[in-house]
Amino acid sequence: MKILVINPGSTSTKIAVFEDEKQIFKHSISHSLEELADYKTVIDQLDFRRQLVLDEIAKAGLSLDFAAVIGRGGLLKPLEGGTYEVNELMKQDIRTSTHSHASDLGCLIASDIAATIDGCRSFIADPVVVDELCDEARISGSPLMPRISIWHALNQKAMARRFAKDNGKRYEDLNLIVCHLGGGISVAAHKEGRCIDVNNALDGEGPMAPERAGTLPAADLVRLCFSGKYDMKKVLSFISGKESGMSAHLGTNDMREVENRVNAGDEKAKKIVDAMIYHVAKSIAAQGAVFCGKVDGIIITGGIAHWKYIAEELTKRVSYLAPVHIYAGEDELEALALNALAVLHGEQTAKEYK
Repeated sequence: MKILVINPGSTSTKIAVFEDEKQIFKHSISHSLEELADYKTVIDQLDFRRQLVLDEIAKAGLSLDFAAVIGRGGLLKPLEGGTYEVNELMKQDIRTSTHSHASDLGCLIASDIAATIDGCRSFIADPVVVDELCDEARISGSPLMPRISIWHALNQKAMARRFAKDNGKRYEDLNLIVCHLGGGISVAAHKEGRCIDVNNALDGEGPMAPERAGTLPAADLVRLCFSGKYDMKKVLSFISGKESGMSAHLGTNDMREVENRVNAGDEKAKKIVDAMIYHVAKSIAAQGAVFCGKVDGIIITGGIAHWKYIAEELTKRVSYLAPVHIYAGEDELEALALNALAVLHGEQTAKEYK
């Protein structure tokens, strides 16, 4: 089974080709800010990015004989975890969504390419809007603002399944706390194969991250909104983006640069990093209450988990709750491919987006 995987990001489009479980090609196409400035919206980039994907496949000498094309899922309406066949409703919802993210292009590019190949199917899997929250987790302190689920579902579920397999167990039989450390940070309670609680890692909940402010003092935020100094777009940039989180404090969202600064003795950088570790650890410990303390394991994943200091300090703070396992990095391309392969082999049934 030959599978094409497409993962569009804000300044890159990562692609890979798998033959069954073996990756035979991988490439990251970079997009300069100048290139992307020509397009008013993310959706306007569709033709541009699709053609670049096709060009790279041709350069690699690969034929278009895929059994499936799978893209990263975008900001659709809430749905349960799993692999979904791309359909017209999904594409329509992506095109008309009030939110926008580069991952929205995943299903559109996958569908377009698959449509040119006889017998080829197009999928997405575990998009960021996977919603399996328990009833209690949905309720906030205001009925006007229920809690919603936007998180690193694909990588978190992939790493949870990998951990289970490594330990000879089933993901569906475990209680796990999984923490993804990236540009945004999500901390989730996985109860027997479902994520029953997680912070909104996109716009305003959870710990501070490189490009997320996390939970802010609510009254101070309201006062800022009505100060007359900023419009709504500007205030939102203080919550998510390069004017928020560690980036706002340190002037960079590049954690490699931050690590170099800390190692060179930059006291301010270390103070902000330590604050992030502190709040991430609090979020992990809070999920312990979801399980009444009965946690089989804590998994730390994402790119920032490569930084040994952060991984070790988090472990010190939360290992009292359960054993901590570091699965640094993320392999969303492999995770997507394995989900598509499971459907093609009949091990999993593709879900219908409704």
